[in-house]
Amino acid sequence: MLVRLSLTTLIALFLSGGTALGQTAFPTQAGSPQAVTPVRYSMQDKDDQQSAEEKLKRMELRLRELENDVTRIIESSNSNSSTNDQSLQAKIESLEETLGKQEEAIDKIDSTLPNLLFHSHKGPKLRFFGRIHLDYWSFPKVDNTINPLEGGDDPQDRWAFRRLRIGVEGDLNDNMFYKYEGEFAPGNNPSYRDALFGFKNVPYLNTVTFGNQKRPYSLDQLNNSNDNVFIERPFVAQAFNRLNRRLGISSSGHTEDLGWNWLFGYYNQILTQEIGGFVGDKYQGEVAARIARTAWYDESSGGRGWAHFAIAGSAGAPNGFSSPTGARYRTRPESQTAQTWFDTGDISGANENLLVGLEAAINVGQFNITGEYMRINVDRLDAIGEDVAFEGYYGQVSYFLTGEHRVWNRKVGKLGRVIPLENFFTIRDCDCNVQNGWGAWEVAARYSFLDMNDQDIFGGEGESFTFGLNWYWNPYARMQFNYILGDIDRGAAGFGDYEVFGVRMMVDF
Repeated sequence: MLVRLSLTTLIALFLSGGTALGQTAFPTQAGSPQAVTPVRYSMQDKDDQQSAEEKLKRMELRLRELENDVTRIIESSNSNSSTNDQSLQAKIESLEETLGKQEEAIDKIDSTLPNLLFHSHKGPKLRFFGRIHLDYWSFPKVDNTINPLEGGDDPQDRWAFRRLRIGVEGDLNDNMFYKYEGEFAPGNNPSYRDALFGFKNVPYLNTVTFGNQKRPYSLDQLNNSNDNVFIERPFVAQAFNRLNRRLGISSSGHTEDLGWNWLFGYYNQILTQEIGGFVGDKYQGEVAARIARTAWYDESSGGRGWAHFAIAGSAGAPNGFSSPTGARYRTRPESQTAQTWFDTGDISGANENLLVGLEAAINVGQFNITGEYMRINVDRLDAIGEDVAFEGYYGQVSYFLTGEHRVWNRKVGKLGRVIPLENFFTIRDCDCNVQNGWGAWEVAARYSFLDMNDQDIFGGEGESFTFGLNWYWNPYARMQFNYILGDIDRGAAGFGDYEVFGVRMMVDF
């Protein structure tokens, strides 16, 4: 920061000279008197496109001008003997106030660099975040009888961005928060994901959230996509909780010892994030809840050992006489294809759907095993058709070859971020020297099953085996490899065996 003249020194100089300022103006340039005003900085000025650093430099130059003004005032006052001491004191106080405001404005900018952002109201917190997931999928072997499920053609290889997201989140005052996350993949149809706000520390209800948010069932859906073991989620998680977020209101919390956590709320069953909202007289509402227990957590090892189980359920009232309806369940074959191979279509006459889900996971050091089971019953009007029931489950195991472990978030009952013991390419040793590292390596396997064929509904029955290899470059970037062997049976709509190979490169920030 600048070296500034001391106002106390200035006063002493004035008094010792035995002169006063009289009516002398405060010139900023020779022969050009004008009032001194502090430069104000605002990121809200749309016409000002300069960076905060440039603003800071300009303000420092302005401060130098003010200090030069003081020097000229001293010189002027030495030649002016008609001004009394009272005028001198008034001018000194005015100058002190002006310089003080100028310094405060500069300090405000300097204290926020390199954030370079000011808020429109007092006290908020703001964090930018985002993710980039780039996928490659190939289909080395697919039976011709599956082609009808893909619109009549064999599945095509593809390079595509699976996720391109950027968002903001933060706190408002003491007990409010907000979050917005935009989705720009695919590029021709941008939409949003999380779009919510709420209150913290509410009596009895703990955290209350309004807006587009995740529904409280399926561990694999509640996990952040940055933290899941496999590239795509299992059949049952995607089919029964497709794209997982819905408009609603929820309450969540946990016990003081973090042994229990819960989430429950009321949601609209229609996926609105790609169309902006819901329009209709029948809301197709749903009450859903999840309660989870962290039965064991090894504090002494930093969480390398833990055990979890949970139960979830929902009861909804879909409209079986409209499209879209809350009674439709579909998913792709745990990879990215042009069409959803498993699809019940709109279930006509559906007036109630009931779901139950069970979760369990245990982690011992480098080894993790996780499984889920979900079943959904759809009640239909007798005149339309018989009631139907669908179910699915998966089990998976993973093991870190390099010694890391699966992190568990006890507050919300889901996986956390993996921290490699050493980063790929660069690590810093105890002597602060940069060394090379290989990152973290994890192998995994999953078996997945889904049955959505019942009565007159042929949504598909199938299974798959997925083998995975994950290479973590650092806590925020990794590469994944999946090889899938699967089969599907949707009767006349399509059936057969398939093989899929997938690669994902991803970063989040």
